[in-house]
Amino acid sequence: MKNKEARTLRLEKVRQSMEQEALDIVLVCSPDNIFYLSGFVGTEGVVVVTQEEACLLVDFRYMEQAQLQAPGWERVQLKHFRGECVVDCLREKGWLHQGKGMFPPGRNRQGNGRVRVGLEEDFLSWSSYTHYKGLLKECDMVGFSQALARQRQIKDAAESALIQQAAELTDRGFTHILREIQPGRTEREIALALEFALRDWGADGCSFSFIVASGPRASMPHAATSSRVLARGDLVLLDFGICYAGYCSDITRTVCLGEPTARQQEVYDVVREAQETGLRALRAGKTGREVDACARTVIEEAGYGSCFGHGLGHGVGISVHEGPCLNMRDETCLAPGMILTVEPGIYIPDWGGVRIEDMALVTENEARVLTQSPKQFIIIE
Repeated sequence: MKNKEARTLRLEKVRQSMEQEALDIVLVCSPDNIFYLSGFVGTEGVVVVTQEEACLLVDFRYMEQAQLQAPGWERVQLKHFRGECVVDCLREKGWLHQGKGMFPPGRNRQGNGRVRVGLEEDFLSWSSYTHYKGLLKECDMVGFSQALARQRQIKDAAESALIQQAAELTDRGFTHILREIQPGRTEREIALALEFALRDWGADGCSFSFIVASGPRASMPHAATSSRVLARGDLVLLDFGICYAGYCSDITRTVCLGEPTARQQEVYDVVREAQETGLRALRAGKTGREVDACARTVIEEAGYGSCFGHGLGHGVGISVHEGPCLNMRDETCLAPGMILTVEPGIYIPDWGGVRIEDMALVTENEARVLTQSPKQFIIIE
C-alpha cells in the first residue's frame, strides 16, 4: 500500500468517527496526528477535516515544505499561527455557518443547529482550549483525541512496513555495538557510538534517549546513561530505538562482560522465559492485562515478583510509546495490526538488572516478532 493511498484511507476512518460522534469539523493540532493524516512534519500546523474536505493550515515558514511532504493536500497559509487566524480561515471557508457545514441542517447536530467541532483534548493546553472556546462561541467543542488514538493503534500495511525497516536497522545496530562493549569504555561512549552508526546507516534520529546501564546501575529501568566505566563481571543493559521515515523502533538486550555468575545466569533465564511466554500470549482477542499476567506469573513464581514493577509493554508507531498497553490494568482487546513491545525485566537494587524487549505485530493467531537480535545470553570475553 502506497503512503498516499494509506493516508486517503486514514481520512475516511476519521470521517467515520466524526459521523459516529456527530461532528461537523475536526481540528488536528498534534504533530504526530498531522503527520499521520497528511505526511507533513513541522513544529506548527493544523489539519482541518470535514466530511467533504480536508486542508492543511501552515504559516509562511512551512508552505514550501508542506507542498513537498503533503502533495495533493489543499494548503492554506496563515498570517500568524494563532487561534484567531485558524478560526478566521474556518469562517472564510464557510464551515462555521449554520446549515453550511458538511451535513444537512440538523443531521449531525444535536437539535440546536450548533456546529460541533472536535479538538484534541489530550494535546491542547488548557489555555489553548479555552482560547478556542472563546473564539468559537457558536460551536459545541467535543474531545476527539481518543478516536484518533484508537485509530492509530491499528497499523496499516504502509506503517507496518516502515516499522519493520526501523526494526531491521535497530537489529543491525545491536550487532555492531557488541564489538564496542569492552571493559574500560564508558556507558556514554557506547551510546554515542551506537547512535552515530545508526544515523550513518539512515536513521532520522533516536526514538528516545538511549539507555546504556552497566553493573549495579542496570537495576534502574530508565537509567540515564552515565560516564560510568564498564568493568569485567558487569551486566550491561542496552535499550535503544530509532526514528525512520516517521516511525519508531524499540529494543532491549542485556549482555554480560565475562563469565556470568550463577545468579546472573538465573535472572537472565527467568526474564527470557517470561519474555517468550509473553510473546506466545500476544494475539488477537487477548487483553493487555491478560498478556501481562502470563509473563508476570513466570517472574513471580521464580521469586522475583517484587523486582518487576512496570508493565510488560506498550504500543509503538509514530510515537515510541502509544496505545495500547500491556499492564495489570489495560483491558484493551488486542486486534490484528497492533504493534507492541514485550519487555519484562528483573531489577535488584545494588546488584543490577536484566530486561529483554522485542517489538511484535499482532495477528489473528500469533505475534510476528519484528526485532530479530539474538536472545541467548551473550557473554563478551
